[in-house]
Amino acid sequence: MNNIYVAIIVLLLEVSLQSIWIWAQYSGIIRVFQIQKSYGPMVDVENKASTPSMGGIVFIIISIFLCILGAVDKKIWLFAIACSAIGLIDDGLKFLRNSSEGLSSLRKLFLQIVLSSIFAVFVSLNYDIYLWSGFTLPVWASILLIIIFSVGLQNAVNVTDGLDGLAAGTVSLSLLAMVLFMGELNYDVAVALGIVIGFLWHNSHPAKVFMGDTGSHFLAGMLTALILFNGSILLFFPFSFLFGIEGVTVVVQIFSIRILKRKVFRMAPIHHHFQLLGWSETLIVNRFYIVHIIGMALLYAIFSRVL
Repeated sequence: MNNIYVAIIVLLLEVSLQSIWIWAQYSGIIRVFQIQKSYGPMVDVENKASTPSMGGIVFIIISIFLCILGAVDKKIWLFAIACSAIGLIDDGLKFLRNSSEGLSSLRKLFLQIVLSSIFAVFVSLNYDIYLWSGFTLPVWASILLIIIFSVGLQNAVNVTDGLDGLAAGTVSLSLLAMVLFMGELNYDVAVALGIVIGFLWHNSHPAKVFMGDTGSHFLAGMLTALILFNGSILLFFPFSFLFGIEGVTVVVQIFSIRILKRKVFRMAPIHHHFQLLGWSETLIVNRFYIVHIIGMALLYAIFSRVL
């Protein structure tokens, strides 16, 4: 089957199942709404608090279905599902506690490291992993770098998922850039595009559903595996450009507050900084898309000689 048709079919499936998930929550069959953090920007709190969450569960359902059919590369999608399990635990604890706090940061980090380590060892012992084209990494270096990038991306996508359409749209742009890099739309990237763009149909501002930590961890695991099996580790830099910026601003803010006793940004991650400056949500998201596109293009141009 032409892979464009695959992307369209998965997109329609995602849109349909997500519609059922949203309907089930508004009808009272299931009620999983996102508790807003008391230390957040407090912008549009009432609407966001009444928006259904954990839309990432639909990602899992579709992936499991395709794995059972044998229609996808299981090593990619099983890792994405395993990553989403960490987010699902976090979301579940928030729901049970009726709180914005789920897993502690240290417990979540521990689970991410354990899962990423298992994946890194499996991949490094069974496949050649390239730093760039023609440069195969030794096993120990491959394991270390996969753990670092996997854990980093899980946290970076998670903190980026704070505005309607920001995380899903950024992942969509990364996948489209991956298609340009490979020169073709392969089957698993087509499935990924279908899932993410289908979710974006409901998640664009004003969002009808949020993905929750379940979804953000799934997308991070999916993107990690797709990069590893469709290119080289160096491609993490362009394809994760905006996520890297968001994650770094959190690290910088924490370091500055604890060491320098002052804030660099009004709030981190940086999209909240611009919210507090008075930028509208759609303006921030659209401009961040542009930044991500420019960042990917610049980094790819820099690395193009070795990629």
